[in-house]
Amino acid sequence: MAQWERLRQLHSVYQQQLDELYDRDGLPMDVRYYLAAWIEKQEWERAVRDYDLAMVLFQVLLDNLDTQHSRFVQEEQFLLKHNIRRYKQNFQYQEQPCTLASTILWFLQKEKEILETAELDMQVKLLQVEPEQMETDSQKDLERRMAGLRNEVQVCLSQTTMLSNLGKLLDRSEELLSVLVKKELLEWQKRQQKACIGAPDNVCLDQLENWFTCVAVCLFQVREFLSKLQELMGKLTYPNDPVKAQKPVLQSRVDSLLTELLKSAFVVETQPSMPQGKGPLVLRTNVQFSVKTRLLVKFPELNHAMRVTVSMSRYRRFNVLGSNSKALNMAESQTGGMVADFRHLTLKEQKSGGSGKGVNDISLSVTEELHIIYFDTVFEMKGLSVNLQAASLPVVVISNSSQQQSAWSSILWFNMLSQDPKDITFFANCPAAMWPQLGEMLSWQFLSATKRGLEPEQLDMIAYKLFGKQQNYDSCKMTWSRFSKENVPNANFTFWVWFDGILVLVKTYLENLWRDGSIMGFVSKAREKTLLKKKQTGTFLLRFSESVRDGGITFSWVEYSPTGEPDVKSVQPFTKVDLSQIPFHEIIRNFQIFEAENVPENPLLYLYPNTPKDEAFGKYYTDKTGGEDTQTPLPLLMFQISCSKKFV
Repeated sequence: MAQWERLRQLHSVYQQQLDELYDRDGLPMDVRYYLAAWIEKQEWERAVRDYDLAMVLFQVLLDNLDTQHSRFVQEEQFLLKHNIRRYKQNFQYQEQPCTLASTILWFLQKEKEILETAELDMQVKLLQVEPEQMETDSQKDLERRMAGLRNEVQVCLSQTTMLSNLGKLLDRSEELLSVLVKKELLEWQKRQQKACIGAPDNVCLDQLENWFTCVAVCLFQVREFLSKLQELMGKLTYPNDPVKAQKPVLQSRVDSLLTELLKSAFVVETQPSMPQGKGPLVLRTNVQFSVKTRLLVKFPELNHAMRVTVSMSRYRRFNVLGSNSKALNMAESQTGGMVADFRHLTLKEQKSGGSGKGVNDISLSVTEELHIIYFDTVFEMKGLSVNLQAASLPVVVISNSSQQQSAWSSILWFNMLSQDPKDITFFANCPAAMWPQLGEMLSWQFLSATKRGLEPEQLDMIAYKLFGKQQNYDSCKMTWSRFSKENVPNANFTFWVWFDGILVLVKTYLENLWRDGSIMGFVSKAREKTLLKKKQTGTFLLRFSESVRDGGITFSWVEYSPTGEPDVKSVQPFTKVDLSQIPFHEIIRNFQIFEAENVPENPLLYLYPNTPKDEAFGKYYTDKTGGEDTQTPLPLLMFQISCSKKFV
């Protein structure tokens, strides 16, 4: 059965995952639906590396869209006809068809992951695990081993004559526990770190909870069986009784395994975050933040029985104010997990002599000081008592909103590079980042803020800005100081301040234009001229300024002299001050050049590469008809803006 057909037959839970997948830009669901058979037959993986094949597939894709459009015209399907035509216009991959191939390949791979997850869950529910299918998939293999452990526990405990097999059963439990703690949980923690800085990684804990609970239930069954043996020994024993000799060792071992499992099962599900922060893990004193903990061993009988208390590390002394003690309960979780959701905590620094820092002062700036929030509780059940502690990822605590930008850069750098999630001295000897790591992290910032990341060409421009012309940037390194402390050449701001200023500008004023691909953005002046000199008069592109501290955007267009020589012109960048007065698409729509004895004219005709301006931006125009109901005096305002902008 075709992959798309299999996806359409999935349960609604997975249909929702599919809907969320196609909320992303790149491949509309309508195109995937109507061209499903053709898309799944193509060699997209080879096309990613083969430009000629990618171009052929791109052209065939456009032809298929034309065919669908014609069919909808004949069937008078107005909405579908409109959508297909719009999608075709948005597929602007003439100069980078390999990017299209990479995009479609990514969507197909994500679809396969949804199918694999659905199939795995179905097998677990039916307990029909096929070993030959699981040898190549570690998670499926883990499910098979879980089922085997459950079965062996039941068989072993039904025959007391099988005491010697308990040791082997505990061996298997220990192996599974090692996989859970050292592999699955560790991988989840790494995904959570990346997700905190914008990566689109899955951090759902439901599957881990199922696995941890399964092992815990099995071990408690063994523990209860050993308890019954203890009662039997009190009533009847004999010389050289194997139960008397082996039971204490087995009891100690099962308690040790349960203790290790329970200590690992208490985690921070949602890291500390302020409602209006740039991201998680940056906290401001006297401002409320939230954080959620979760116990991955789910026993309904413990609902509301375990209390979690919050405290801070002692690098600098803070009081945690608000409801800092709360019971683990199943009511605050959408899936019925055991959680404690702290929603109204605040930090207040304890004033002391000197700077207020602790004895571990290593002369770091406030935005480089890392602190850990701890969560403590006690697990008590069937005679077993274990102290549990979970720790947040390191947080930066600031006292003023002006420190937030710098603090967020510290969180990005730490979670991109740190190998130890509890290393609060990380910035005392801070490692450098390789360009592939840094570029990916920068793309995540746009992806999380606007749902559209950075294209390879945009990342290449940033790499060029940082490292100059290189044959390959993979071996280039960026130091922490150069990223966040040292000013870029010929400017009074750092690279991070420049980049974050652009990100804020896009998120606040330009998100729609960025998401639909209208803004080329990160493109050097030299590259800009190379692109525009090949195009017809009035072709323009939108790029970010390299000289504005808090983010600026400008447009450049090409004109031709009477002798046919191309002339690329630009205006001074528009900043948040300009864009707070009038939307950028209206600036483009109404921009005019005022010259003596000449009729004012708008030189912006075609958005690069060749889309008519009104076709590209018309859907955003405030007054789409040009009627008398226009509320904003656009011509006058544009005259003022135009006169204030010099050609550069």
